[in-house]
Amino acid sequence: MAVETAIVIPTLLLMSLGGFQVSKMVARQVELQNAVSEAAQIAQATTPDTAAERTTIRDIIKTSTGITDNAKVQVTNEYRCDTSAVQASSTCSTGQTLTTYLKIVVVDTFNPIWTDYGAGTSFDYSVTRRIIVA
Repeated sequence: MAVETAIVIPTLLLMSLGGFQVSKMVARQVELQNAVSEAAQIAQATTPDTAAERTTIRDIIKTSTGITDNAKVQVTNEYRCDTSAVQASSTCSTGQTLTTYLKIVVVDTFNPIWTDYGAGTSFDYSVTRRIIVA
């Protein structure tokens, strides 16, 4: 009985720890997606035209997620002329319709506890959303 317990208890503890870490990873992904969704709703309601307004949206995302690094949250404008590919320029040929998008990109890294013991690697998140603003 003692031998079985010595084998089963550590296995159950490791499985419990793994389940807890996976749930934290999933919760972080949902948190990032919710923050980007919230920012998209704000962008649709306010139509951010200036760099200051885009910075405000970035700061809202940073506050919602607890991210402190500005490089991990990017809020930029993108443009499309009729059905052409997305571009960085806001000029179109005569007769083409310009559509303005707000692109929100949030990246983050999660380090599960098992990486402290040399097993596995960190988990990288990337959430991207484009919203038509004009």
